[in-house]
Amino acid sequence: MKILLTGGAGYVGSACLRWLLHHGHGPIAYDSLGEGNVAAVPDASNRLIVGDIAESDRLAQVLREQRIEAVMHFAALASVPDSIADPESYYRANVLGTKSVLDAMRTAGVRKILFSSTAATYGFHTEMPLREDSPQLPETPYGTTKLAAEWLIKDYTRAYGLGYTLLRYFNASGADFDGEHGEDRRHESHLIPLIFQVALGRREQLLIFGGDYPTSDGTCVRDYVHTEDLAQAHQLAVESVEPGMGRTYNMGSGTGVTVLEVLRACEEAVGRPIPHEVVGRRPGDPGVLIATPDKIVRELGWSPRYTDIRAIVLTAWKWHQRHPHGYRQGGT
Repeated sequence: MKILLTGGAGYVGSACLRWLLHHGHGPIAYDSLGEGNVAAVPDASNRLIVGDIAESDRLAQVLREQRIEAVMHFAALASVPDSIADPESYYRANVLGTKSVLDAMRTAGVRKILFSSTAATYGFHTEMPLREDSPQLPETPYGTTKLAAEWLIKDYTRAYGLGYTLLRYFNASGADFDGEHGEDRRHESHLIPLIFQVALGRREQLLIFGGDYPTSDGTCVRDYVHTEDLAQAHQLAVESVEPGMGRTYNMGSGTGVTVLEVLRACEEAVGRPIPHEVVGRRPGDPGVLIATPDKIVRELGWSPRYTDIRAIVLTAWKWHQRHPHGYRQGGT
């Protein structure tokens, strides 16, 4: 299948592109390179088109010229604290950007879409683990804009006969098993790469936001899922989506790990203590966020390979050792 991946040079998008390429599909990345990396896309001269999803007419032209059969929509802004500080940017990128993609698909006659959604669409005080039918009561602009994008996709499906799958990510993590590709942003905010940046001397210490949550050690609990497992789920989903139908799946492991437990796993991988400090809570952070992935396991036969946080961080550490400055050698 010819598949266009918006944000396909980003962390999760490029992991899915590489997986699809190795499993018989023809993926093309469409990315502005605001956060994406050319080096994350194999054969980038042929598989990467640089462009902004806001340019709906150009995107429609690309969809037609490449004879695209399905779209995986990853391109978005994705920081909870940043969304609180600058909601306008998040509504423009995540809501209007999604509308632009959908309009391009209508113009080009592409009727299948997979959407990269998030656990942040759920309410923070909902019973855990979260199910697909748990109340969606987002408490941050990031979650609100992703939920609005979900509504857009559902409305376009009802009106125009699209087919969709919504994949609500929990904490995407890890790196390719061979150590060649991993997590690298210009403005990093995710826990595991931040820990390893400290280990490599790129940061002085790790700041842990909140040590007084009602958890086993007082730090936040999150559900980590490896990017290769996410990529497998995307393959299964795109192969099953049909115009006129829609499905929604949680993408998590079903278990939670505290921030300190992730830190200890990283210290075990590195072989030494990693400097850190517990500071006050950060706005928008729930104490516990865990998924139940039973639905996608049951309906699509998803079978995650990485179910232990130690195995996940080992793949990440292998990447960081091989690329201590990320894709941009000599950068920070």
